Amino acid sequence: MQLSCNGVRLEVEVHGPDSGEPLLMIMGLGMQLVAWPDGLVEQLVARGFRVIRYDNRDVGLSQPFDALGVPNLPLAALLHTFGLPVKAPYQIADLARDAVGVLDALGIARAHVCGASMGGMIAQHLGFAHGDRLKSLTLMMTTSGHRSLPKESLKVRRVLLSRPKPGATTAQKFENVLDHFAHVYGVIGSPGYPAAPEALRARIAAVVKRSHRPQAVTRQLVAIAADRHRAARLPRITAPTLVLHGEADPLIPVAAAHDLARRIPGAQLQTLPGWGHDLPEALWPTLAEAVAANAARSERS
Repeated sequence: MQLSCNGVRLEVEVHGPDSGEPLLMIMGLGMQLVAWPDGLVEQLVARGFRVIRYDNRDVGLSQPFDALGVPNLPLAALLHTFGLPVKAPYQIADLARDAVGVLDALGIARAHVCGASMGGMIAQHLGFAHGDRLKSLTLMMTTSGHRSLPKESLKVRRVLLSRPKPGATTAQKFENVLDHFAHVYGVIGSPGYPAAPEALRARIAAVVKRSHRPQAVTRQLVAIAADRHRAARLPRITAPTLVLHGEADPLIPVAAAHDLARRIPGAQLQTLPGWGHDLPEALWPTLAEAVAANAARSERS
């Protein structure tokens, strides 16, 4: 369903009974709500949650922001490297206000929040800027963004910044996009839980057919680069927090998880061997149980 959230039209889905504990799921860079696998959502619903997943602004079926143009990504990356201000079409703080808008539109005063990757950055903003709306906070495969943290390898960076090959026909362009994303996910995925190539390609095809907005990814990358002061604000988070991270994450090295857990008062840390930067089916029960256990901490606090 389409809802007006913070003045932005967002696509929102709600799963589970109205009586369930509200759990807001926030996805990462350029990723659509369907990147939260249906099976994982079902596991969470089975644990008593009313799961809310949505497309961030500018992606999926939510309101596009093409009128803002395409920022200069190399310039933004250079400024970010030297700790200089980056001008972005919108900020991570804006995406956090969108998330609050989702809760407002659904009439939810407080919710458990789970964010993955860039979604975890948005969730951090919710924690320190909108803490009164949180029951608990789970941060998956994300980072404080502190400049001292180790970065992804050059190989991973090259793959992330690469683009699909051009195609002479619409069909060939589509196949090239599938090839591109299959390669990306193969590089950043879980070495301990490798995805079956045919199943992965089918999932990618379904996502791309739903929506494909590559320019939005650039805008969101620049928003990440512009978000320079998040780490210093993390001690303000008071919600029971769980940091969940893969020990084999090639995109955001696991050191970022240890850093987050140190910065957030009372945060718990859980790292999983073999887990990369994806959501493999074999880990759905473990992830759902971890989210539920952290949510239960809010009832005891």
